[in-house]
Amino acid sequence: MSSTLLDALWSASVETLVMVGVSSAIAAIFGLPLGLLLLVTGPRHLAPHALVHRSVGLIVNAARSTPFIILLVSVIPLTRWLVGTSIGTAAAVVPLALAAAPFVARLYEQALRQVDPATLEAARSLGASRRQIVTRVLLPEAVPGLVTATTVMVVSLVGASAMAGAVGGGGLGDLGIRYGYQRFQPGVMAAVVLLLVLLVNAVQWAGDRLVQRLSRGAAST
Repeated sequence: MSSTLLDALWSASVETLVMVGVSSAIAAIFGLPLGLLLLVTGPRHLAPHALVHRSVGLIVNAARSTPFIILLVSVIPLTRWLVGTSIGTAAAVVPLALAAAPFVARLYEQALRQVDPATLEAARSLGASRRQIVTRVLLPEAVPGLVTATTVMVVSLVGASAMAGAVGGGGLGDLGIRYGYQRFQPGVMAAVVLLLVLLVNAVQWAGDRLVQRLSRGAAST
């Protein structure tokens, strides 16, 4: 493989890391409040509110059910408005974050739901406010589950970033299409697939290790 292709693989890998990293951060920032809202407004929880719960759930479910390729195309006007272009790494971050936020919101909701309700009731009986219960009990107790949910989201975004690259988003997906498919260079395609597999396994390994450390720390306290 020539030095030019090696440089292209390196640049594409960096672009993929940027796309996945930035979109993951944005999705987590918006997904956690959504997950919290879905949980606490549910029946028999901290702040039950049927209308809010159903409305937010409907929006999240509608966003999750939209195929990524359709979302990618439909948000082009929003992408242009936000970043000034519809192609490139920065442009790919917008649909990636929009797709990941509702997805991880449901994962966060499930992780938060695993916290023992008796723990929340004990905090409430001691006079803790709803905000205190959420910030000092619910979120700290759910940290290992939240990390697991975040890991699943990041792994999913690695695959989605390759799809975004196939339509001009840059990164490894774009390189695989341009060289591996359009120029009939199977070696490049194999290298792209290998790098994506390594990236997914690295993310999963790091997430699993972090969860193990957090779980051991919680057990020792």
